[in-house]
Amino acid sequence: MNALKRLGLTLALAVAAAGAVAGAAAAEPALTIYNQDFAVVRETVPLDLEAGANRIAFTDITAHLEPDSVMLRDPAGKRAIQILEQDYRGDPVSQGRLLDLYEGERIGFLVQRGEEQEVVMGRIVRSGYVPPNPAMNRSGYNYAQQQAAQAAAGQPIIEVNNLLRFDLPGVPLFPALKDDTVLKPTLNWVLEADRAGALDAELCYVTGGMTWEASYNLVAPEKGDTLDVVGWVTMENRTGRTFPDARIKLMAGDVSKIQEDRRYMVGGFLAVPSSGAGLMPPVAEKTFDEYHLYTLARPTTLHDGETKQVEFIRAAKVAFNRFYVYDGFKTDQNRYHGWDSAMIRNEHNYGTGSNPDVWTMCEFANTKANHLGMPLPKGRTRFYRRDDDRQLEFTGENTIDHTPRDETVRVYVGNAFDLAGERRRTDYLIDTGRRTADEAFEIRLRNRKDGPVQIRVVEHLYRWHTWEILASSDPFEKLDSQLIEFRVEVPPGEERIVTYNVHYTW
Repeated sequence: MNALKRLGLTLALAVAAAGAVAGAAAAEPALTIYNQDFAVVRETVPLDLEAGANRIAFTDITAHLEPDSVMLRDPAGKRAIQILEQDYRGDPVSQGRLLDLYEGERIGFLVQRGEEQEVVMGRIVRSGYVPPNPAMNRSGYNYAQQQAAQAAAGQPIIEVNNLLRFDLPGVPLFPALKDDTVLKPTLNWVLEADRAGALDAELCYVTGGMTWEASYNLVAPEKGDTLDVVGWVTMENRTGRTFPDARIKLMAGDVSKIQEDRRYMVGGFLAVPSSGAGLMPPVAEKTFDEYHLYTLARPTTLHDGETKQVEFIRAAKVAFNRFYVYDGFKTDQNRYHGWDSAMIRNEHNYGTGSNPDVWTMCEFANTKANHLGMPLPKGRTRFYRRDDDRQLEFTGENTIDHTPRDETVRVYVGNAFDLAGERRRTDYLIDTGRRTADEAFEIRLRNRKDGPVQIRVVEHLYRWHTWEILASSDPFEKLDSQLIEFRVEVPPGEERIVTYNVHYTW
């Protein structure tokens, strides 16, 4: 029997042995996926226990399981079981892992020479294997730095005939697997059972490598101020495991979750059918604790490495408002980084730059009266408008945060092509003895559209906290302690000028 056949037989026997130990696969897994790159997995594990201590290996788990989050119990509460010991093996056998296990030893390498094969013996000086990132994170800075340096080299070192090679001379031929190797991520338990018998235990744990996000496509007609809203849930599975026919829930909200320090890592939600009646919403929503939980109506298979989408909202004729904002303030943030209010107050040139762009904003009410009225999870919003040939044209995108019902969604979608602004300071005087400062500005707004527009002019009173507007060309509204807004009507093809004087005291 040649070396390749011996290796294949060894692996086949190892796979069969592992399957016998692992037991039956769990059925109907349930997932709660959080939009923070983790999930909670719940599934049924069939066990056949003896009274006393039982040794069990379970392999139907993810590659990013958090071992200290594992809970195993009788869901009926009739059997007492206790995990006396738990070992998590997250380093399944691979070529790199086996090279690491046999580091310092001699193994054979199968070399192809034309139509002939031969086995060349070589000593593994360095495997080049890098442990999974979670292990590096938990082991501290020095260990992570050492592993990073090894990974940076990026190559194994093999000694063949007293010469060092920075690659593999051929296909490595490993001896039989060692007793402590695993073919899949594995949980090894020592379970204490109060009595013998079969038990369908509930296993629950937290895993990384899975997330979800919402996205919204908003389509406006050729003319008018309504939107058709279509929302998608996009789920991504990078856990190393497939979940067949899983019951899936999606948790929305900012859940407190301690994140690993990764500085040293290497390398029925509302559905409004357009036609028909009696259609079940694909996603149902409810309040859960301080968050919102969305449940998919039907089981879904999530393959490892898969990105899956489910439509979760469809609403028609959502009224929206398009408006324009001119924030002419512009300054060099790098130059003034770290400056406090007193330094800014005395700097003559601060805030004298001008931003020419007028922002296009879109807002709509998340209310039942506006065909919405349910909590909207954060996600990307894409805006489209139909052209007169009925084709959709993309007009901008941005993101929204978690938005409760009866709140207003407000999104920046781009800069208006036919609107322009110009901001100029016309006066500045500071009297440090009297602790006063006076400043005056002129804002010019130009409208090159065919119809009139209203532009909201935002001005930041950044010199100090105590101020008074002494004169202004237009009425204004105080938005907060250092922000005012003018709403200016600009006729088509014309220019409007807004002026104001502000007096600061301290």
